[in-house]
Amino acid sequence: MVQGVVIENGHIVDTNPATGAVIQRVRVSTSSEIDAAVAAARTAQPAWNARSLHERTELVKQACAALAGKRQQLAKLITSEMGKTLSESLEEVDDNVDMAAYCDLVAQANAPEIDGGSLIVRHPHGVVAVCAPWNYPVEEIVLLCVPALIAGNAVVVKPSEVVPLSSGLVVETLRDALPSGLVNLLQGDGDVGAKLTGHALVDMVGFTGSTATGQKILNNASKTLKPVVLECGGKDPMVVLEDADLDLAAKDAVAYSLANCGQVCCAVERVYVAASVAADFENKVKAEASKWKVGDGVDPDTTIGPMASRMQRDIVHSHVTKATQAGARCVLGGQLPGSSERGNYYPATVLADVPHGALRDEETFGPVVALSTFDGSDDTAVALANDSRYGLTASVYSSDLKRAGAVAARLAAGQVGVNTNPLSGMRSIRCPFVGHKESGYGTHSGFDGWRQFSTPKSLIYAEAPADDAVPAVAKRDRRGPAVPVAALIAFGAGVLITLVATRRA
Repeated sequence: MVQGVVIENGHIVDTNPATGAVIQRVRVSTSSEIDAAVAAARTAQPAWNARSLHERTELVKQACAALAGKRQQLAKLITSEMGKTLSESLEEVDDNVDMAAYCDLVAQANAPEIDGGSLIVRHPHGVVAVCAPWNYPVEEIVLLCVPALIAGNAVVVKPSEVVPLSSGLVVETLRDALPSGLVNLLQGDGDVGAKLTGHALVDMVGFTGSTATGQKILNNASKTLKPVVLECGGKDPMVVLEDADLDLAAKDAVAYSLANCGQVCCAVERVYVAASVAADFENKVKAEASKWKVGDGVDPDTTIGPMASRMQRDIVHSHVTKATQAGARCVLGGQLPGSSERGNYYPATVLADVPHGALRDEETFGPVVALSTFDGSDDTAVALANDSRYGLTASVYSSDLKRAGAVAARLAAGQVGVNTNPLSGMRSIRCPFVGHKESGYGTHSGFDGWRQFSTPKSLIYAEAPADDAVPAVAKRDRRGPAVPVAALIAFGAGVLITLVATRRA
């Protein structure tokens, strides 16, 4: 059993977490099939890269748009495989259909540039292995595949064994909308992932998942020095200062702790509340969390579906038990359902007075709001929030924006919200998504992230070339106005020469 999923006779036993019923048995990919998928990608990649950046971008847009035709089917599969509510599943699909603006920015990040007397072009790595998680079966595949494909790579995707059907449908939809061999699907557990990421003909790995698995992938990839991008776990803190809007902070603490049943790497897992407002804040959090209803995700009244696996549910309960044994108070939930009840359900749970060390080091990954108090000083808040091996997201709440911004700037996290959660709709798609410390390696999204799927090459000219001597890739893919590349290089070289002469003078 892996990730709480049974692998039996070479098949993933895909089960419904709400009922325990077997949905389907999905065959695990063999070693020869792994080789064949990588070979197909390697064969298809040169022709794909020979297309213009604009053409690749438009085709990828169309591939994402094709997901709209599978909207209902995808959403129902997601809910039946990993338990999130149907409304959450539909929202996830919808968010990844119209990717036009996103794709255009990715293309911009990969376009040739003029810098001084040099022409900078970008080359794809070749074949990118994409290992996607189970908690967002559509979004994470799209966010890794889109920049890889637009940069000119081919991809081989290995989804989590928890969601083989929903993730498989996403990959198949992208595959069918793009040239043959460009997108490839493998099914299986960590053994399949290890063979894929360590494959000699795989040139890069993009991964979202646990830190432990990310470390294994990094070690595997190091043998051939292939680049990797890892988005790993988090233990994300929220700081509530005494002058915060407590109603807003309480609503966000609950929403971003319980959404997707808390099975989000960026979920709020530690809430540090100034002691002077802790009692009031606790009451507001309890009242807000009490509104959340546990049930089957297909029920429109459900706001918390089942955990993805019985194993994950048991991990959550063990964390709650550990915290209470250490002195925390359970003010809501915290009880396992009766043994006769089906489904991997766990109630919305609120813990108060959680000792700092009790839930600091491991992801709970469940519907738990964990409240701790501190003396109210900014220095203490920063010290507590940063005292973790993780650094994915964080948030700060205060009516004093200058104070909140100063605290936010000191937090060791890649994304920090000020009076909001970093995952809110306010976040720009140009923002990089970065994991500090053991939360990641490299960057997702933003220009820095998208450029990791290609590598730069500088063409440095002693004198400006004639336009017909400039590489075709620079002519068809360059940014900015349609002016001769040679003219731009000549201008850049002139500026450079002037600067050098000025400095020497």
